[in-house]
Amino acid sequence: MVLPGLLFYLIFKYIPLAGSVIAFQNYQIFKGITGSPWVGLDNFKFIFTYQDFYNVLRNTAVIAFYKLVLGFPAPIVLALLLNELRLMLAKRVIQSLFYLPHFLSWVVVGGIVFELLSAQGVANIVRGWFGLEPILFMQQQAYFRTIVVLSGIWKEVGWGTIIYLAAIAGINPNLYEAAVMDGANRWQQTMNITLPVMFPTILVLFLLNIGNFLELGFDQIYNLLTPMTYSVGDIIETYVYRAGVLQGQYSVTTAIGLFQSVIGFALLWIFNRMARKTEQGLW
Repeated sequence: MVLPGLLFYLIFKYIPLAGSVIAFQNYQIFKGITGSPWVGLDNFKFIFTYQDFYNVLRNTAVIAFYKLVLGFPAPIVLALLLNELRLMLAKRVIQSLFYLPHFLSWVVVGGIVFELLSAQGVANIVRGWFGLEPILFMQQQAYFRTIVVLSGIWKEVGWGTIIYLAAIAGINPNLYEAAVMDGANRWQQTMNITLPVMFPTILVLFLLNIGNFLELGFDQIYNLLTPMTYSVGDIIETYVYRAGVLQGQYSVTTAIGLFQSVIGFALLWIFNRMARKTEQGLW
């Protein structure tokens, strides 16, 4: 039963690590990895002296920070709210409605977002009710990062609640019964029973997220990005696509990807060391 998962990680995760050597070469596609000349750290020197790279890195870090601060707690809050529902039918219907967007591709979700925020979209229709002028949200830099974060939460918040609901389902009901006998209300039960029991699960998922801090996902940004929002929305993945796939700068983009992985590992190691102080952590 474990073999398919092991093969997946071996073929698609571990074997491709050998390609990281391209970051230290002037890779030429017809010569391959074994025939391309070595250039040492020249590719890394190039990206750190390339002016646009700092803008791309800043955009990636800012959007990642917003997603971590606003997006990570969203499934926790939703799981706690769903746990308070006593009508099972309503709970199942609401869960299904929140799960559904996860199964839509970002091409579809991007089209929905563009339609809702267009000049004749729902958002501007509502603004018109209050006598306000329409806004082209998708062409405004001030709104782009907010749209990215909110659309990401809408798409994935339901799917993210599954693990938290499973953690809540494993709580011993006797704890709640004892709390009720002691006079604790629902808020006190949540703060003193539900959240403490969920804490190990929350911490592990936080560490897994922090390890992918700079990996925002190409699909979402690419489908929401417009020429007017490049200055605030161009991230590492979209830059790597343009420079690596479209322009053939394989060595430079591999160096960027390696830098991205090193930062993720460093953040994971730091936060895991901090988590060990609470006797939790990944290792």
